[in-house]
Amino acid sequence: MKNKKTVVLGATTKPERYAFKAIEMLVDKGHSVLAIGQNAGEVAGIKIKTKAIPLSNIDTITLYLNPARQRDYYNYIVEAKPKRVIFNPGTENPELYQLLELNNIKAEVACTLVLLTTNRY
Repeated sequence: MKNKKTVVLGATTKPERYAFKAIEMLVDKGHSVLAIGQNAGEVAGIKIKTKAIPLSNIDTITLYLNPARQRDYYNYIVEAKPKRVIFNPGTENPELYQLLELNNIKAEVACTLVLLTTNRY
């Protein structure tokens, strides 16, 4: 399995949240994870950063922010030049799809947990 460097945007330390489960599963499957969220903390040994940190060689950014909260990250996401951005359920955002398309970044409307579980990540 290929390690895909992944940024979880909207990371949280709340175990009931999908962003939390995604970090655990990504780590479990051997991917490098960078977690960015509102509150600092740690999930599966990954420290959650509260500020946008410089990114390089990113394969995937997986979103756990609603469209209104995504706006603050548009430039950050485009400048990171990920191969793809996964829009998890509830994060669908046509405005951001267009921006990604203009920058040759693939927008994928999917569930990170399902992709990982079915080995399609």
